[in-house]
Amino acid sequence: MALKATIFKAELQIADMDRGYYQTHSLTTARHPSENDERMMVRILAFALNATDDLQFTRGLSAEDEADIWEKDLVGGVKTWIEVGLPDERRMRKACNQSEQVFMYAYGDRAAPVWREQNKAVLRRFSNLTVFFIPEEQVSAMAEHTERTMDLQCTIQDGEIMFSSNNGVVDISLECWSD
Repeated sequence: MALKATIFKAELQIADMDRGYYQTHSLTTARHPSENDERMMVRILAFALNATDDLQFTRGLSAEDEADIWEKDLVGGVKTWIEVGLPDERRMRKACNQSEQVFMYAYGDRAAPVWREQNKAVLRRFSNLTVFFIPEEQVSAMAEHTERTMDLQCTIQDGEIMFSSNNGVVDISLECWSD
């Protein structure tokens, strides 16, 4: 019998002073059986950092032809494609060719630098691709905020990110890997 996804609900308050975006989103996200708390929380962070009224979670790991998060235009074209983790070259090409802008959020202190080195040519090839790295310590700290029902806040000011819940605050520093 196949394992089913676990459903998580989050009330996410976003105060992005850099973009002038202030909104509360009621999110429902399904955590695939192969996904851990760290990856799910990075998905929620990626949503907060790129939030618009039309941004939405997709079937993610359950669908190879979809981003983890995306925003589509009125005719179904992909405006923003967001990936979490370390996608292969084929997936990066597909994302860049099918959307106006692509954001990738890499994490994993050991694996991510190796992935970056192996994909340098691809990362340089696409002008619509931006890759960010999140240190493992910060990803682990975010994962400590995981609950089936969460009240989360994300404040962004001058490039500084503060991610918080009733369990405390995590300061997040993104490193841009786009050359």
